[in-house]
Amino acid sequence: MCETAEKRELFERTPIPKAILELALPAMAGQIILVIYNMADSFFLGLTGSDAMITAVTVCMPAFLFLSAIANLFGVGGASVISRSLGNKLPERAGGACAFALTGCMIVTLLYSAAVWRGMDRFLDLLGGYESSVHRLARSYLFCTVVLGGIVTSMNVLLAHLIRAEGHSVHASIGIALGGVLNIFLDPLFMFVLLPPGREALGAAIATTLSNAAALGYFAVLLLKNRAKTVLTFRPNRAMLQNGIPHDVIATGLPACVMTLLENISYAVLDNLASLEGIAVQAGLGIAKKVNMLAHCTVRGIAQGVLPLIGYNYAAGDWKRVRSAVTLSTLLSVGIAAACMGVCLLFSPQLIGIFIRHASPSLQYGADFLRILCVGAPFSACAYACISFFQATGCGMRAFLLAVFRKGLLDIPMMFLLRRLFAVNGVVWATPFTDIICCALALALFKNFLHKHRDALQPSSAPMRILRTADPLRSFRA
Repeated sequence: MCETAEKRELFERTPIPKAILELALPAMAGQIILVIYNMADSFFLGLTGSDAMITAVTVCMPAFLFLSAIANLFGVGGASVISRSLGNKLPERAGGACAFALTGCMIVTLLYSAAVWRGMDRFLDLLGGYESSVHRLARSYLFCTVVLGGIVTSMNVLLAHLIRAEGHSVHASIGIALGGVLNIFLDPLFMFVLLPPGREALGAAIATTLSNAAALGYFAVLLLKNRAKTVLTFRPNRAMLQNGIPHDVIATGLPACVMTLLENISYAVLDNLASLEGIAVQAGLGIAKKVNMLAHCTVRGIAQGVLPLIGYNYAAGDWKRVRSAVTLSTLLSVGIAAACMGVCLLFSPQLIGIFIRHASPSLQYGADFLRILCVGAPFSACAYACISFFQATGCGMRAFLLAVFRKGLLDIPMMFLLRRLFAVNGVVWATPFTDIICCALALALFKNFLHKHRDALQPSSAPMRILRTADPLRSFRA
């Protein structure tokens, strides 16, 4: 797993369509499997016929997904620094970035898990789980997945980012897929066989934690086996704190972290507002969000897969390959998101009915909410492609601005405003409205970037290396 001639060929000379397929398809497949195994929890919980059970897991999702925010802070940031360092032929800096990312992710995750343990009841109330039957079930789920299993979950996501940064998208996706497939098989075992009735939420939590532990084990064995051939270094050392590495990793990864964090806060506010309408509304919204997640995670997989390709060629000064990679990957993302939107609009009752099979108003609520949420998918795909581009090129401020604007700054106030005008449907409409506005802003920032680099973007421009020397402030100057 080193920067072999084969990997240099992939990054530098392989035709862009083929390179995108080789890098993005495995990442996209991994994300799809990740969504499927998240849906598996909801599918098996739906078999219990309990809206409280579905709601309990739904309200825990922001707390659980915050682990991904931590992993993205160090994983996306580390992946960007690694790919740009390799493009500049600086393998030592790539190794330092890897070591810093691993150490930082581990420390922050342990602190977060400890904080959740100390304030669990208040935390669940803030997430909308204050109804007694929901609170009891959510408590056991949160304790297992975040307090006990938080470290394996975040490290699993982190290692996938770092391994993908070196061009090994297939290996990263195999690890993610392994956890997803295993979770699908373990869910019914723990929910309906090993644990007594009424403990299905805890069974789902145990299955999720064990699956993530297995995926982490795969990555550990892979890295141990190839430790002599990879430029990635996981042992903490003094070099990881030098040459602006900590600043560059955090500045580049912060937008991904903030975007995931604000998504979780936004979902928590959405759940709280939905909880005011009753458990049926809350359960229907939870399922609609999970189904709608398929388009978003597919797009995210494409962006994560292409990020090393863009970062490597940006650092190497090959603007032609950068431009082609961005154009083709964005068109692919928007096309897939549009197709998902069409399917959701046409078959929303059938899709929600996969997870809510019992006669409940939550089924109709879920179908209505899915039709609303899916409208924003193509716009979100375009915005996310721009955010990923800015992350790959180290333009931290632009990515940070879009991340904050997409979730938190606009959609939460809009939820309260539209709720006053259109009740609970208005709350849900805030999400696609925000996606549309953020897409317009993302395109404006991208156009501004192209304008600033118009001389370098000319086909006649000679390739020039970027970031040959480490500048810790560069990512925020851009």
